[in-house]
Amino acid sequence: MTEHILPHAGVRSGWRKSSYSGSEAGSCIEVQDDHPTGVPVRDSKNPHGPAPVFPAASWTAFVSAVKDGTLGP
Repeated sequence: MTEHILPHAGVRSGWRKSSYSGSEAGSCIEVQDDHPTGVPVRDSKNPHGPAPVFPAASWTAFVSAVKDGTLGP
């Protein structure tokens, strides 16, 4: 569950593209590492839109599951 939503993610700087995002233009997510309450995640196709902020432990568990293949189809 998300901790909260940043309603206007574009006002914050320091976003980086996920290393697991595709190489196709516009099909990626971006994350921010320096948020005080968690990890904001935004859709690169909508950089000014809302961005959920996930608790750091939940984000770490999600990334680990993606890396080790336990999350997926």
